[in-house]
Amino acid sequence: MKLVVALYAGWVENQINKGKNRSGTQRCMSKECGVAYTKEPKKREYSEETKKLAMKMFYSGVNGRAVGKVLGMSKANVYNWIKKNGSNP
Repeated sequence: MKLVVALYAGWVENQINKGKNRSGTQRCMSKECGVAYTKEPKKREYSEETKKLAMKMFYSGVNGRAVGKVLGMSKANVYNWIKKNGSNP
């Protein structure tokens, strides 16, 4: 509870940097309570629009690898969305 109050109040003097997480954002730690947190965590999912576009491209005849390359994502994402959605275009 102290950490939340400290962060919202803007008390940064008792916060120290504690490295970075796997997405590259800064991790910090409170000196008072020892709780580690991420300042501004990145969202690790694609929007529904991107998913729909990828699936639409796939169902129009573009293979999963090409869809991934065009949209800048892994082909596994495309195949997983197709598998999850079934064969509904």
